[in-house]
Formats: sequence, structure tokens, C-alpha cells
Amino acid sequence: MDHEDAKGRGLDRRHALECMVWAGTGVLWGLKGGVPVSLNILGAAEAAEVQAGGFTFLQMSDSHIGFDKAANPHAIDTLQEAIAKVHALPVKPAFMIHTGDITHLSTPGQFDDAARILGGTGLDAHYVPGEHDMIDEGNGRAYLDRYGKAARGAGWYAFDQSGVHFIGLVNVVNLKAGGLGFLGADQLAWLADDLKAVSASTPIVVFAHIPLWSVYAEWGWGTDDGAQVLALLKRFGSVTVLNGHIHQIMQKVEGNVTFHTARSTAFPQPAPGTAPSPGPMTVPPGQLRSLLGITTVAVKQGPASLALVDSTLG
Repeated sequence: MDHEDAKGRGLDRRHALECMVWAGTGVLWGLKGGVPVSLNILGAAEAAEVQAGGFTFLQMSDSHIGFDKAANPHAIDTLQEAIAKVHALPVKPAFMIHTGDITHLSTPGQFDDAARILGGTGLDAHYVPGEHDMIDEGNGRAYLDRYGKAARGAGWYAFDQSGVHFIGLVNVVNLKAGGLGFLGADQLAWLADDLKAVSASTPIVVFAHIPLWSVYAEWGWGTDDGAQVLALLKRFGSVTVLNGHIHQIMQKVEGNVTFHTARSTAFPQPAPGTAPSPGPMTVPPGQLRSLLGITTVAVKQGPASLALVDSTLG
């Protein structure tokens, strides 16, 4: 959906939310009456009500430590700029989620640099791997030795924080044709078992590297068996799915599920179908930082709101 289409048709709020939304600047979202709404179109009092209380957490993605090509020869520098932005947040997040591609080539030195720089946030961190984190000679052993010691299988796990159930999934092993993500029977069985004891009223946050919904299958921007995850989540009233991989913001609301993809801190990728293939996109230097960024998520206690705020590096 392009901006002219949205304006020309005069879309109502619900219709607009059900479309895929591209955002070039920060957008703040919350749940009101069970429906995600943009806080930009609420009054000040309503917006304050949605944001009050609870806690915040940070999403970072696609740091690609070790990347040094033309799209951004200084990926370490832009990651450090992102860390500075975290320190400048008015409220310290409770923790950080990183949705994969921590490194570019899975080398020990790249993992060391990532640990040093990302550790600069001073936040507890929860990771899932991207495909670039699983290409060492041990088929992902370098990642698992650092981040997966308490996880199951290829690195999936769950945890609870202040009444919210968080689920980290791995969909970058045994990729399907065209690079589509894949979870596999063992992980899906684990997820079904994990959710059995979780009340339907509990807010759920799922995070994985590749989007669980089909953004653009021709480029592998989706998960082959993602629909099976969504079927397991149908009974929950509030589900937020956070992904990386595509290096740009896309948001979709489908029933009880809000899907949201994050920007990279390293380099942008083209919009689906606008280039022969996905990959690092070179832009004029003055535009680069406006296409990189981080996401903060606010969680309100009770039958509560999740609000997503995307901010750029420049």
C-alpha cells in the first residue's frame, strides 16, 4: 500500500491497520479495545492512558557485525550509534530482544565484537539467530555456544516477564526453497506443549528472525510453516510477532495478531519487488541513517497495551 493509495481512498482506521504499512519515521502503536491503533491519531489524554504503567523493552535486529561493503562500510559505527540512542531513551528498557543476524559471517571475532558492543546497552538480552549467525563450520555451534546453552534444539525457548509470555523461535535452519524460513516438527511440538499452561488472557510476544507471515515469498520473506504457529496462537487475545530479516518496517494486523518487522542497524534492503533480488541497498550517504534504527515496545499492565515505537539513527 503506497501513501498515495492511502490518502486517495480515505481509508478508515481499521482498514488502514489491516493493510501492510510502510513507515519512514517513528510510529507509535498501542492496543485499545483489543485493536491496535496508531497513537498519532489519538488525543493526548488517550495516548497517555495507553502508554501509562507497565514496562518497555527494546528490539534490535540485523546488526551484521563484519559487514563492510558499499551499502555501509562502517556497520560497527552505526551499531554504536544505535547503542547511544538506547542510552538516550527517557525510560530504561527492562531488557533487549535481538532478532538475528548479529554477525555477518559467524566468525569468532565478529561474535566477540557483537558481545562487546551490544553489551554496551547495559541490558539483559535475549537472542534468536539469523541465517548469517548459523554459517560457521559447526552449523551454528558458534551461536549456540554463546546464546543457546539454556535453549532447546537450534535455540528456541520461552520466558515470562511481568505477566507477558515471550517466545523465541528459530526459523533459519533448513531453509526452504527460495530461502523461506522453516520451524520444523520438533519446534512446533515444543511450542504446542509450552502454550498449554498459558492462559488465553496472557499477552504473547513471539520473536524470530524471518517473518512468520508471507511478506514476499519470491524473496524468501516468509516462513513455510508459519501458519501452524499462528494456529496455535488463535486462542490468545493479544499476540505480537516481532521479526527482522527484511531490514525495513512492515506492519500488519490480522485478527488478534500484530506483525511488526524491524529496521537493521547495518544497511537497508529494497522494498519487495522493486529490485531483481533482496540484498544490501546502497543509498546516498545522507539518507543511510534515516533507513536504520531500533524499536522500543511499551507494555501496559492489565488487559494491556503494547505500543511500538520505531526510531531512526538520523
